[in-house]
Amino acid sequence: MDMFNGWGPTIAQGAWTTVEVALVSSVFGIALGLLGAAACLSRFKAVRWLAEAYITTIRGIPQLLLILMVYFGSTVVLSRLLALVRPDAGMVEIPPYPAGVFALALIFGGYASEVFRGALTAIPRGQVEAGMAVGMGTLQIFFVIQCPQMLRLALPGLGNIWISTLKDTSLISIVGLSELMKASELATSDTRRALFFYLSAGAIYLTLTVLSSLVLHQLERRGARGERTA
Repeated sequence: MDMFNGWGPTIAQGAWTTVEVALVSSVFGIALGLLGAAACLSRFKAVRWLAEAYITTIRGIPQLLLILMVYFGSTVVLSRLLALVRPDAGMVEIPPYPAGVFALALIFGGYASEVFRGALTAIPRGQVEAGMAVGMGTLQIFFVIQCPQMLRLALPGLGNIWISTLKDTSLISIVGLSELMKASELATSDTRRALFFYLSAGAIYLTLTVLSSLVLHQLERRGARGERTA
């Protein structure tokens, strides 16, 4: 007898969508975090102010509210922009997947900016000056001296953000994305077995979190080998 009442493939697909959305959001979020950290450390006051405003906004608005703002706000903005070109065009509806990925990437990037900034400022200034003394350019100093150390120092913080992002994917179900939480809701509506499917979803989230923690722990140990040896 099928304990999932035929909803097993849907739950599995939802779990895969959850992982996919978290991965894609994290990739874009890391890029935003690097840009945010660079902006925070910029010598231009206006750039620093914009970066601080972005980080403060992300940290001050609940994730669910931000997802709704991105989903409905992007629909309104794109519809009005299209109306400038085609006045007879109707409302443009943004699919849940890109809207959810964009919202989670914004959230990831806001927190990652602080992690990267802290990691960069933790690198001794003397190492940068030594690179400049031997004739290395700004980009060469970053990729050869700063980036490897920054990634090692930022890894624990990025790991925490990744796990939070993995769980925050459940919030995208509110805009209709068929990830793990949405699949569990659909299965519950059809079978009336709410406890079973929500416990199953919780077990999957817990499994993904534990596996992520194990992988991150191994990466942290690998990154700290040189430090322990020194």
